[in-house]
Amino acid sequence: MSRRKREIIETDSRDSADGRKSCVIDPRRLRRYPIGAELIGANETHFRVWAPKATRVDIVLEASAEKTAPRTFHPLEREDGGYFSGSIEAHGDDCYRFRVDNAEHFHPDPVSRFQPDGPHGSSCIVDPRKFNWSDAKWPGKQLKGQIIYEMHVGTFTKEGTWRAAAEQLTELARI
Repeated sequence: MSRRKREIIETDSRDSADGRKSCVIDPRRLRRYPIGAELIGANETHFRVWAPKATRVDIVLEASAEKTAPRTFHPLEREDGGYFSGSIEAHGDDCYRFRVDNAEHFHPDPVSRFQPDGPHGSSCIVDPRKFNWSDAKWPGKQLKGQIIYEMHVGTFTKEGTWRAAAEQLTELARI
């Protein structure tokens, strides 16, 4: 299927020349999550990112996470609400980043499932069907006796710092 056909989205049934109904499914309907890279077919990944101040966003598809790896650029289409999205031929384990407004610096996916070189490196597409789950028999934590304590570091102590909050952890553990 050509890139153009994937990007032109029809959500209604149409009569073809021979009278049969055909339907093209909006790739966004195949997504489980609102943003990020998501495999929607054997060789197709749909990308969606929120960049409200951008005028253009491209996917930078990289052969690997190496800085010298060959790259291809794929423009995303602007949607309402500051989102950009599009589907391209990309597979699980392919690496990518975003280029905003033709800048020389590329950005990792803020909701990436895998960052092989840390938070500032390339993101990698994950195929969740290929992940070797090994925790099927894990019983989890018992809720009985557990305490969940949420604090805002900025208001927890007079200083409002992590260091000042850390000094209070012994007291919190006594709860």
